Formats: sequence, structure tokens, C-alpha cells
Amino acid sequence: MAETIDGKAIAAKIQNELCKRVSILGGKGIKPLLAVVLAGENPASLSYIRGKKKALASAGMESRDFLLPETTAEEEILSIINSLNSDRLVHGILVQLPLPAHISEDKIISAIDPDKDVDGFHPVSAGNMFLGKNCFLPCTPNGIIRLLNEMKVPLSGRHAVILGRSNIVGKPLAMLLCRKENNATVTICHTGTKNLKEITLQADILIAAAGQPEMVNADMIRDGAVVIDVGVNRVPDSTKKKGYRLCGDVDFDAVAKKASMITPVPGGVGPMTITMLMENLVIAAEKKS
Repeated sequence: MAETIDGKAIAAKIQNELCKRVSILGGKGIKPLLAVVLAGENPASLSYIRGKKKALASAGMESRDFLLPETTAEEEILSIINSLNSDRLVHGILVQLPLPAHISEDKIISAIDPDKDVDGFHPVSAGNMFLGKNCFLPCTPNGIIRLLNEMKVPLSGRHAVILGRSNIVGKPLAMLLCRKENNATVTICHTGTKNLKEITLQADILIAAAGQPEMVNADMIRDGAVVIDVGVNRVPDSTKKKGYRLCGDVDFDAVAKKASMITPVPGGVGPMTITMLMENLVIAAEKKS
């Protein structure tokens, strides 16, 4: 039976260290401040923002929320971002995705000052990450690397297979895994991949980030593989008070019988994503100290 990777405990450990750094900043009269921009009322986005606000407060940091109607014009959001770029009290800017269809995500993200791009999505951040230069790393991919490191999972020479090629998880995670300090061999699979099972069975480390509920079953992994489940899916369930249950992209109960380690959903990758955002905000504030 696989060892369950406790993302909550690992995140709490890192957050405890961040509290010490925030305290040092406080002694210099600096309080890390994150500005969050959200257009629309996506329930998942609102829930995520509440979680971030609570986590920041627990570590002595602040957030300033801009909750806008879904009909907000692109020009208005750009104006808000320009104002936040020049606000010395704001150390980080986060635009909650997805944005309404009439707004260009690329244009909005590119408008953020790279020095305040704590999500790590700006083209400058992405380019520096690709080149192996110092930059803000995207939160979920960086959180996965930290989970693997904390669990002492060997990466050098190991075959990591990623299911999903998104700009938020799949692509940047591949870049991080094949950096010299990690030295993994990486395969990215997606909807056009043929013979998917043949590839996943080769994985020493399998990362599922495809957004398909429980698509990874026990037949798709080899004995002893490390399985990281990035997916967060709402599946209808009449036995639950809310009418749904949360599950990942992995059939946890079945896969846990073959894997050596596995992340749960919730409580695995999710807490690390928020923690890496907090760490990026602290770094941004430290640069201004």
C-alpha cells in the first residue's frame, strides 16, 4: 500500500519558516501585501481566494481583493493592474484565472510588473524559468517539486511522465523536472498521445494534470511508482450534503495499492500551491526591503 504524501503537513512546515521571514520584514516596517483581481463569480475561484486570504493572514501577510463583475471591461482591469504596478505597498499581483471570455488573459498577464508576478505566469518569468535563471516559479509546478524533495524522492535519471500540457502545470513542470539540479527524463502526454498506457507504465514518477476525473487507474502504473495527482474535480454525489464530491485525476483507492507514494485529493498538491504563492510574495517583499 502506498504512503500517502501529506501536502498539508509539508505546507505547514514551509509556512512556519515563512512566518519567521515575515517577522524579520515586519521589523523593517514591511508587511507583504498581495493584490488579487477577480472578474466574475466562479465558485472555485472564490473558494480559492478565500483560502489564500486565510493562509496569508495566518502568516502575518495581507491581501487586497478586487472583486469585479463578469462584465468588467478589459480596459478597466488593465487600469487596475497599472495602478497596482506603481503602488509601493503592493508586493505581488495575482489575477485569478480563468477570466471572462471577452478578456484576453495574455494581455492582462503581460501587463503585470514581472517584479510583482508572484504567480510566475508573465512571459518574462516563463522565459527566465526556461533559461534556468532566477525568477518567480509557477506555484503548482514548484509545489510539486518541493513535495518530491521533502519526501526524498530521487529525481536524477528517473523517468517522469506528465499527463497534461497546460501552461499552468504541464509545460512548466516539465521544464523544472529536467533542470540540471533535478535531472529527470520527462515525457509529456496529452489528448493526442497514442498508446498512453504503454508510456505511463514506464513512469517512475507519474503526474496527473489532465482535468479528467479518476482517469488514471491501477492498470496504468507500474508497481512502486510515485503518483502525484494535480486534478481537482467535482463529481455529482447524492450522498454528499453539497451534492458532489471532490476527486482527482487518479483513482486513489485502486492506484494506492500499487504505488509507493501518492498524493490525496484534497490535501496533497493544493496546500503546496498556496504555500508557494506565499513564498513568492515573501521573496518579492524581501527584494524591496
